[in-house]
Amino acid sequence: MAKNTNIRISLPAVCFVWQIAMIILFGVFIRYDEESDTHWIEHRRKKNISTNLENDFYYRYPSFQDVHVMIFVGFGFLMTFLKRYSFGGVGFNFLIAAFGIQWALLMQGWFHHLDEHDWKIKIGVENLINADFCVASCLIAYGACLGKVSPVQLMVLTLFGVTLFAVEEYIILELLHAKDAGGSMVIHTFGAYYGLTISWVLYRPLLSQSKHLQGSVYHSDVFAMIGTLFLWMYWPSFNSAIADHGDGQHRAVINTYLALASSVLTTFAISSISQNNGKLDMVHIQNATLAGGVAMGTASEFMITPYGSLIVGFCSGIVSTFGYLFLTPFMEKTLKIQDTCGIHNLHAMPGVIGGIVGAITAKGKLCGGYQAAALFVAIAFGLVGGALVGGILKLPIWGDPADVNCFDDDVYWEVPEEDENFLSRHPNMNHATSIPDV
Repeated sequence: MAKNTNIRISLPAVCFVWQIAMIILFGVFIRYDEESDTHWIEHRRKKNISTNLENDFYYRYPSFQDVHVMIFVGFGFLMTFLKRYSFGGVGFNFLIAAFGIQWALLMQGWFHHLDEHDWKIKIGVENLINADFCVASCLIAYGACLGKVSPVQLMVLTLFGVTLFAVEEYIILELLHAKDAGGSMVIHTFGAYYGLTISWVLYRPLLSQSKHLQGSVYHSDVFAMIGTLFLWMYWPSFNSAIADHGDGQHRAVINTYLALASSVLTTFAISSISQNNGKLDMVHIQNATLAGGVAMGTASEFMITPYGSLIVGFCSGIVSTFGYLFLTPFMEKTLKIQDTCGIHNLHAMPGVIGGIVGAITAKGKLCGGYQAAALFVAIAFGLVGGALVGGILKLPIWGDPADVNCFDDDVYWEVPEEDENFLSRHPNMNHATSIPDV
């Protein structure tokens, strides 16, 4: 897919220009909020707050820490399953997450936290959590394009993804007043359809040239399972991090905890049944076991009852596992969507399930109607935004890899010498003459 052109936008140029732009924009717009500023003591007296322990930091930081680990460790290691793309999986995840959180603080700040008196964005620990949430949608989208795009393309994907997310989030939360504490719609549904549409636009008909690199090996699956376990353990924090203090936040943890446990048992059962020899498929275990957390995002605060949470996890585990078995090959063969990580099965379908559960369990028909409208907004932003951004990413200036070099770290990374023996076993790859400029 790499095109012949003399114009190449390099990664160092993008990183330096972006960081300088961020320094300028932060200098103009970003300030500490009243709970992180040195005037906190005056704020305490004014609001009759008795102790420093009532600062929002002490309520939110444990959840922020968990979410932050999910973004950088959980998502990063989950993407290391490819036999020759572990550096790209965890490394580019690191790059675009650090890139995206800065832009997210600005975009979300302009829409949600702009002070009308001085036109500054006041940030605290909750803003950091929301920035991580915003970036999560771009990391989900990355999963569909894993191994097939350049780091510069990923940064463009993130730039527009964060922008679209901020607008979509504003419409859903501020205009429709929908509830989506864990982001089944705002994060997962949007991010998945955004990434899938980009992958569809960037379809590679000759991707079979790198088919020998699209699988995993024993150790890469183990590393990916580390990501799964981090995500699974901390998902209750993800779904409850920005919930209201008190019973809602407490309930969100319980509901997510139970849905995750239920989806694990379902996934193991379906995975074993689907194989003629009754063995388990590690792809299912790495991914579909998380579907309960995705599906519980919207209704995590609701009075869905503990057994209702188990039902949500049970159903999402079934849908996700069957998605890997049947929908992924169908989508690639018939719809021309090459979904590397299977985000349609882990994020799109469970995200839609979460939106539907939220609409059904919301109080009153009116609230349910707004919840349903929010789901359609998330899907629309993902599809339309993905088509537009995919068209931009198709321009021949981003240094994307040739079809034969997809899913290979050697294109963009210095690979340790002991791995060079791999190249001798695959002489047709000819890296020296096909590496694009980055």
